[in-house]
Amino acid sequence: MALWRGSACAGFLALAVGCLFLLEPELPGSALRSLWSSLRLGPAPVPPGPVSPEGRLAAAWDALIVQPARRWRRVAVGVNACVDVVLSGVKLLQALGLSPGNGRDHAILHSKNDLEEAFVHFMGKGAAAERFFSDKESFHDIVHAASEFPDAQVCLLHQRCIDIVGKEAPFSSTWPQDGGDRWKSSSTVFSFLHYVGGNAALIGQKFAANSDLKVLLCGPVGPKLHELLDDNVFVPPESLQEVDEFHLILEYQAGEEWGPYKAPHANRFIFSHDLSNGAMSMLEVFVSSLEEFQPDLVVLSGLHMMEGQSKELQRKRLLEQVFPAVTSLGLNEQELLFLSQSASGPHSSLSSWDGVPDVGMVSDILFWILKEHGMSKSRASDLTRIHFHTLVYHILATVDGHWANQLAAVAAGARVAGTQACATESIDASRVSLKAPHEFMTSYSEAGSRVVLNPSTPVVEWRREGISFHFTAVLVCKEPIRTVGLGDAISAEGLFYSEVMGSLSERGELAN
Repeated sequence: MALWRGSACAGFLALAVGCLFLLEPELPGSALRSLWSSLRLGPAPVPPGPVSPEGRLAAAWDALIVQPARRWRRVAVGVNACVDVVLSGVKLLQALGLSPGNGRDHAILHSKNDLEEAFVHFMGKGAAAERFFSDKESFHDIVHAASEFPDAQVCLLHQRCIDIVGKEAPFSSTWPQDGGDRWKSSSTVFSFLHYVGGNAALIGQKFAANSDLKVLLCGPVGPKLHELLDDNVFVPPESLQEVDEFHLILEYQAGEEWGPYKAPHANRFIFSHDLSNGAMSMLEVFVSSLEEFQPDLVVLSGLHMMEGQSKELQRKRLLEQVFPAVTSLGLNEQELLFLSQSASGPHSSLSSWDGVPDVGMVSDILFWILKEHGMSKSRASDLTRIHFHTLVYHILATVDGHWANQLAAVAAGARVAGTQACATESIDASRVSLKAPHEFMTSYSEAGSRVVLNPSTPVVEWRREGISFHFTAVLVCKEPIRTVGLGDAISAEGLFYSEVMGSLSERGELAN
């Protein structure tokens, strides 16, 4: 009888709440939740209303993302590693006495003016880019200018504060201990932060969060970077060096303006005078370490760092050292175009992408890489997978019969882009926006099909001559906490959810 009375009471209350919604649709949800919880009848009902496209897409991802049947055990990662110095791009350039002029891309930066022109060129597009700064003295002058910003201290993850030239300061327990957020005291927001940098080191850190994985990192690791690395990351003695390599990460926010330029998206411009990573000097150390470590997954990064090398050397290293050694590539839009330009591939006449990379053009280049340089009976290559990521969408392209769980992998990579940028555990639909193209062509090299994006079925699949493509939109964080390292998190997450068909041995990934 008591149970019946409770059920009747709950049913009556549900009817009453429904009437309240009908008569007073603007009644605050907090009042209803308070009424419901006071009667101890379980979770409060969610007020009716339309679910946003972002909410529908996030829910669809959660339903699609499933664990692979088999997981990786030993992961070897190389070959670029550094210390990232993150700061406001506009404020740094203003501190250098520069003003916004005509934006223009430079393959290599030779001066501060080149830096200003390249920065505003990509800021106006909201596009990510990375460039080598050739002049050692000018680069050091810029680093010195950054170090003189007011309160220019940075807090490392192990709770010590170090400025850019290495001077220690006491750690204050009042500062937040989340390395992904801006460090603050009660009265000051610090100008920049130090982070583990370099794609290999960042991916190694991501994998090291899984305690059951053993991680080997080969790259130019200096003393500060070594202190920042997770204890689960092993660095061979041959990779240790006396001086750290510093990369300056110039961030800008969506809508930020400088002169006539306004950023359509939050993003970053990276530059360095990094000779060790640029020459991929640890590549030989990395290759020689694989035999002893015996990994079942090899992650090779730093492809974009070869842009300062001659075209002939780029092509030689790609065809003779990279493609024969890896099974998967992880690339952003800069690196994808670099690959096509290096080997005269599709759409290689483009100097850079104009805003969001065209899906059809990206698809054509991915197809060309796998067809011309991927696994084949006639060539020494194991390449069967490419994970492409740009700000608003991702594509996974795989040769049929070699990879499983790729629908979950592409969705997981896109999901982590939104959560890491917003520093949330799960997607908060109110803090992200859907900016992927509503319609797109799947190819221009052949008669591609036109696709209309549906947030309720966010992963679109198509096939072309034995190659499968998985496309998904990305939920872009409206006010990102940090833009650096997203590509590395995407590549690592996509690999974590991927399952290779056949033996787990001798598998490799080349990531951005």
